[in-house]
Amino acid sequence: MNCSLTELRNKEVINATNGCRIGFVDDLEVNTCSAKICALIIYGRLKCFGLLGRRDDCVIPWEQISLIGEDTILVGGEGEFRPKRRKKPHFFKKF
Repeated sequence: MNCSLTELRNKEVINATNGCRIGFVDDLEVNTCSAKICALIIYGRLKCFGLLGRRDDCVIPWEQISLIGEDTILVGGEGEFRPKRRKKPHFFKKF
């Protein structure tokens, strides 16, 4: 089954071990040397309608993906997925 990035973005990611909804695919990590997908990235939820920023992003390694279906992606893994902190731009670097 071939899939484009826009088709992956419409799929919901679910943890297969506990049935927890993780979110929707927002971005991909790609190894440019081998042209392979390394991980799926799901952006963190907004805090207080985005006024207080976001929670940490969830990065799911490609090896932990169990199944890609028509509507969902099942991820089988023990424990939490590695969080990825966003780099906030510095205010004074704009001037």
